[in-house]
Amino acid sequence: MTVIQVSVGPTHHSDEPTTHHHLRNLPHRPTNPRYTVTRRQLDILRLIANGHTTTATARRLGISYNTVTSQVASIHRKLRVSDRAQAVAVALRLGLLNMDDVTVPDGANSSYRTTPEGAL
Repeated sequence: MTVIQVSVGPTHHSDEPTTHHHLRNLPHRPTNPRYTVTRRQLDILRLIANGHTTTATARRLGISYNTVTSQVASIHRKLRVSDRAQAVAVALRLGLLNMDDVTVPDGANSSYRTTPEGAL
């Protein structure tokens, strides 16, 4: 795995030697994640994007809870994200998922802006 160093702390502005305690190694995001995220992982991402829990995803795909958990962790590593919402957002941005993969639940935002504009 190739790594890059990213500064995550305050910068050092003196002429003294710099310590690297404020650097951490991050894996490179794949050049084309379509070739590294598996078909099964994309299936899991689609279900996550539609609000399925780990248990519901396992049942729907006929795999174990632990397998889903492991696959979600792998997706997080590959996309360099820390949670499911960010995984879905990055997958959409990278074109791994498209908006047609996400369904809008019935009644979503049904009460959004039901009051006249300017009325409080």
